[in-house]
Amino acid sequence: MIVTVLPFGSAIAITYYHTKESLKDRFVSTNHDVIESGKQDITTYLTDISRITSAMYTYSPLMNALKDGVSSDLEKNEQEVKRILLYLYGARPEIEQLYLYIHEGKDSYTNYHWHVSGRGRNEDIFSNPYYFQLITGRNYTAIEPPHDIYSYNNLSSIPQSEKKKVISFHNIIKNVPAEDFLGFLSIDINLSQLSAIADRLYTKEAEDFYIMNENGVIMYSSEEKLIGTENTQTWFQHVKKAPLSSHSLEWKDKQFSGVIVYERFSAPFQEWYIVKRIPYNLLYQSARETAFINILIGLVTLVIVVLATMFISFKFTSPIKVLIANMKKVEKGEFQADFDSLGNDEFGMLGRHFKLMIATINDLIQREYKLELENKRSQLRVLHSQINPHFLYNALQSIGTLALKHKAVQVYALLTSLAKIMRYSLNMKDDIVPLKQEVQHVKDYLALQKQRFGEQLLYELHIQPELEDVFVPKMILQPIVENCFKHGFDQQLETAFIRLEAQLQEHEIVHINITDNGKGMNNEQVTRLERELLEQLPADAKQGESIGLKNIYDRLQIYYSHEAKMRITSDETNGFTVTIELPKLLNKEVQSS
Repeated sequence: MIVTVLPFGSAIAITYYHTKESLKDRFVSTNHDVIESGKQDITTYLTDISRITSAMYTYSPLMNALKDGVSSDLEKNEQEVKRILLYLYGARPEIEQLYLYIHEGKDSYTNYHWHVSGRGRNEDIFSNPYYFQLITGRNYTAIEPPHDIYSYNNLSSIPQSEKKKVISFHNIIKNVPAEDFLGFLSIDINLSQLSAIADRLYTKEAEDFYIMNENGVIMYSSEEKLIGTENTQTWFQHVKKAPLSSHSLEWKDKQFSGVIVYERFSAPFQEWYIVKRIPYNLLYQSARETAFINILIGLVTLVIVVLATMFISFKFTSPIKVLIANMKKVEKGEFQADFDSLGNDEFGMLGRHFKLMIATINDLIQREYKLELENKRSQLRVLHSQINPHFLYNALQSIGTLALKHKAVQVYALLTSLAKIMRYSLNMKDDIVPLKQEVQHVKDYLALQKQRFGEQLLYELHIQPELEDVFVPKMILQPIVENCFKHGFDQQLETAFIRLEAQLQEHEIVHINITDNGKGMNNEQVTRLERELLEQLPADAKQGESIGLKNIYDRLQIYYSHEAKMRITSDETNGFTVTIELPKLLNKEVQSS
């Protein structure tokens, strides 16, 4: 029962945990997408409201009245004012009230529920903080958070029974392009349209939803009594301080325990927040239901397993005990079975195969003993046929010493370079070496080629001193230099030139360039070569006589976890360039291995 319950219980616990995490991640991602969509809708809606004022700029008679003042032609101008206020009021069904202030003459008018007021004079217009903010700032719109609707300049008659919460859009009117101040237009809208957009973004009575401005004033909330109040709760302070890349956080306090999904967005000229709080009860509901079903299935399964186990145990323990006893003898080295048959069922078949296995083991022991002797003889023959690399090094050293005695210094130097090349190439112990060793290997190789080509070969090596001790994979430079001689230089080239340089660039990137002036490639050939570098070749694909660019590229990807880059630059007239970019620090695990 313990063996059954523990794995099954662990599986349920692990499944429940991973289901929870998966649900949370998917829920957060889905809700962020919903909020992102809602953010766009809210931004579009607020922008449309703030642009209502733009209709005034296209109506010349009204703009003339704003510039000259209503008193310049009272009857005509008041008619134009009434016409525009009625037109703007009908633009959106959620508009509750319009207020127009004309700075020339300090006249003002309101339109409340299609009723345009008479002219009123407003001498103290800038006592309103939003008007003062507009006249002293650069924005054209200031949004006043939700508040009870009020009468501007006591021009509107608003019954107490009809007072409701509105959001006010205060807009400054200027003489474009002269930028002369002409007046203000305030638009009071009810929350019906904002509520219609917000209600699509959360589940009522299960999730909390907020829209807040930059000062934390709640512009809209799933809890109606909070609309228009300032959010001073601790979780909102964490949302404001969160990095811009973050869109969710987990929160737990006395009032709420769950995940908070949020998004910042720029409402017209201001930074707002849209927040959705999802309690764990809702978030993990599916996971709990799945775990409950698994537990029920587990209990039923456990009962069946216990009954089946008891039945099998009482019926089949006898032949099993016989097999166990014989297995213990085999463990002690007695390869003999002390039973004739265990029956004709599966256990009988198992007993027969057990006896055959013992006979086979006895036979294999005899054969293995003979094979071991033969292997020892084969290994001895192989050891006799091997050439010790140290013998080759010592032979080259002896030849070099003889050359030095005969004053053939150049021969000695070339033999020394060849010995170094062979020692470096045949050393299988180190696969990661300092860059200076890799560069020295290239120097030794070029020294031998210099003897071959003479003045026809020129080369330059420029390595920043701080890069000499940087560890890199072995044999990534010399094969590229070797390709210069194999594919780039021909008999028609007067002077062959090779340049190797290594520099440390930004973000600790080692930049290595190997350039020659030999025969290059056209664009099509370069593209095909770069495509071959990226392709996965089969294990038996031929790589040619050298390690090859493909081999080097694949090794770089393995050692640097695909952070290394290799680029090919060439044309048919300016030679061939291989560029390698790799991190300065090699993975510690790779380096230690």
